[in-house]
Amino acid sequence: MAVIRKETKADYETVEALIRRSFYNLYIPGCVEHYLVRRMRNHEDFIRELDFVIELEGEIIGNIMYTKSRLTDESGREKEIVTFGPVCIAPEYQRKGYGKQLIGHSLARAEALGYEAVVIFGSPVNYVGSGFVSCRKHNICAEDGKYPAAMLVKELVPGALDGRKWIYRDSPVMAVSEQEAREYDDKLEKLEKKHLPSQEEFYIMSRSFLE
Repeated sequence: MAVIRKETKADYETVEALIRRSFYNLYIPGCVEHYLVRRMRNHEDFIRELDFVIELEGEIIGNIMYTKSRLTDESGREKEIVTFGPVCIAPEYQRKGYGKQLIGHSLARAEALGYEAVVIFGSPVNYVGSGFVSCRKHNICAEDGKYPAAMLVKELVPGALDGRKWIYRDSPVMAVSEQEAREYDDKLEKLEKKHLPSQEEFYIMSRSFLE
C-alpha cells in the first residue's frame, strides 16, 4: 500500500536523484528539474506544507512540490494561488495510479490551507483526469496575452475565478538557467543524453496556443 507523507531533509538526495532519473531526456537531452528543486527549497515562494513524497514498501517512488504564484485581473487586483511542479513518479511505477493519488492528496491539502486555485503547465492527457481544464475556460492568459495549450487550471473553490480575465505569473524561481543546470548536472553521476520522440512532443505542446 502506498503511503504519502511530507518530504524531510533526509529525503533530499533521494528525491533529487529520482527527479533526475524521471525527467532525464524526457523534454530535452538531459534535464533541469533536479537543479530546479535545489533552488526551490530555499526560495520564499516554496510551500513546505505542500512538499510530499509517496512511498511503496518504504521506497520513495514519487514526489510533488508547490510554489506560490498569482493571478492579476484587468483592474490590477491580485489573487495568490499555487502551482505544482516538478511532479514525478519513478518510471517503473508510472501508469499505475500513484501520480493521480499524489496529486489528489496534495490538492486536498492545498484547499485546506485556503488556496482557491491551481495553475500548472503540462500535457493535458496527464491532468484532465484530476479535474484540470484549459486555461481558456477560466479566461486565464500568460503575461503576453496568449493562452498556452499546456497551461491548465483547477478551481479548488468553485467560482473562485468568476469568469473575469486573469493574467498568470509564476514564481521567479521557475526561471531556471539551462547553462547553470548543465553545469550542476555535469558534477553528478554521468547519464547518457539522448534525443527522444518525447522531446518533439514537448516542443510542439510548449509552442501551441489556443484562440
